Amino acid sequence: MYDIATTVSRIANETYSHTRRIMPEQPWWDNLETSFHKFPDDFEMDLRTEFLVNSTALGDHLLRTAGATLLSTLALPTSLNPRQMKKDMESTNFYKSRASSADPTKFFKRPDSSRVTVESSSAGLFRFRPDDGTCELLSFDSPFKTVNPKLREAYPRQKRNMRAVAQYWRHDNGPRPTICVIHGFMADPYWVNRMFFALPWFYAQGYDILLYTLPHHGKRQSRFSPFSGHGLFASGISHINESMAHAVHDFRIFMDYLESRGVDKIGVTGISLGGYTSALLAAVEERLHFSIPNVPVVSLLDLILEWFPVNMPIKIALKASNTSVREARHMLAVHAPLTYQPLIPKERLMVIAGAGDRLAPPKHARLLWDHWDRCRIHWFPGNHLIHLDKGKYLKEMARFMKEIDFDKT
Repeated sequence: MYDIATTVSRIANETYSHTRRIMPEQPWWDNLETSFHKFPDDFEMDLRTEFLVNSTALGDHLLRTAGATLLSTLALPTSLNPRQMKKDMESTNFYKSRASSADPTKFFKRPDSSRVTVESSSAGLFRFRPDDGTCELLSFDSPFKTVNPKLREAYPRQKRNMRAVAQYWRHDNGPRPTICVIHGFMADPYWVNRMFFALPWFYAQGYDILLYTLPHHGKRQSRFSPFSGHGLFASGISHINESMAHAVHDFRIFMDYLESRGVDKIGVTGISLGGYTSALLAAVEERLHFSIPNVPVVSLLDLILEWFPVNMPIKIALKASNTSVREARHMLAVHAPLTYQPLIPKERLMVIAGAGDRLAPPKHARLLWDHWDRCRIHWFPGNHLIHLDKGKYLKEMARFMKEIDFDKT
């Protein structure tokens, strides 16, 4: 067992320093300052590191503006129209009450996978081709039903979204401990995540890999969707809430499938929205051996309030509906990682974050780190997509997995 305080000091605070806790008392949506999205993302850094951080942060500002423009022009017009907002306001107490319970089982029901048939097919031309294993595409018809009965008729109409998919790499002489990887918003291609996370290297360490596709992304997006992930934000707050319940539901069915194949250790990591989902799963699924969110978001509302120009129609909608920032947070808190205590022990939690990240700003990672009682953390001097010194944290992840005996069957 390692000394957490020593590890954090060596890894995280060798260059970056934070002492003040920013995670408020529960309920976090009421006690977190309404101006949180305006908080600076500053660190105590030497001049060389400060130059690296500030220069990479500039790239994120440009990318963030482009992404915010896509959302404000192609997704929010349907999400914020008066008719949709009226429906969302009618359902607000349904989601608020479940968040207020601080009990994840009130919203995330354990799926019954006994009647689910997981099918295997070709993983495509650009699949990973291991010499000692197989790369396949797993899929099943999702039996998910919205938690809120009012959406049960409308939600399944996006039929492609109701087909869950994941790419699975497995050794011939398995089963092996399996690392599940969850992509970020609009970043679902398997080959992108394969390269970004250096997954062939982890596979060579002896692990099997499962790359999970979130609802409304990749093969799950509607046929005429303008971009991957569009459907997540195009139908209002209630739809976002149910989509996150759907994400957790289908992931747990893939866990059931892995266990049925003899896999006895499953861990999860993910980037950005995938980091959000990974952190949420740590509070929902006790079977996970570890959770390692990478540049995670923890409050979707506070994130969007920082993104120009999409923050402008959001602010107008809040004012028009006489909804405070705290109330809006509460509406989305039912799937926020900060709402629930993790089921995974602190020693098996780890956060990775970029000091120059301006898409998922460092203050989000700091909130999660505080909420998780300051578990192991690794800061790198880069932005959301350019992870400088990435090799260091990949090796740190591998070392972490060995220390918690994830490598042992």
